[in-house]
Amino acid sequence: MLFLEYPKCSTCKKAKKWLEDNGLKFEDRHIVEQNPTAGELKKWLDMSGAPVKKFVNTSGMKYRELNLKDKLKEMNEDEVINLIATDGMLVKRPIVVTDDAVLTGFKEAEWEEKLL
Repeated sequence: MLFLEYPKCSTCKKAKKWLEDNGLKFEDRHIVEQNPTAGELKKWLDMSGAPVKKFVNTSGMKYRELNLKDKLKEMNEDEVINLIATDGMLVKRPIVVTDDAVLTGFKEAEWEEKLL
């Protein structure tokens, strides 16, 4: 299992603690130092079946700085993926990737259902 996080993020800290408390083994990856590539994001998007917006960090400063709220509406999926692949701060976090699931954000009930 791959766990992508921004260590200063309180939600990421909660999610990491949840994984550890449930005895789940994972590879930890700093989402900014090793931001996901466009290829990884495309693969994860396909695996998740979620809309591309689920992979965009809509609450971050970078999102607001770039005025993405309006710009995203006019971008296609590939353009969004290529944009967020340029900066880990634009990617929704945390992300968990298993062999058969991709989860974005931390929703404990969803994680219990998919990971336990």
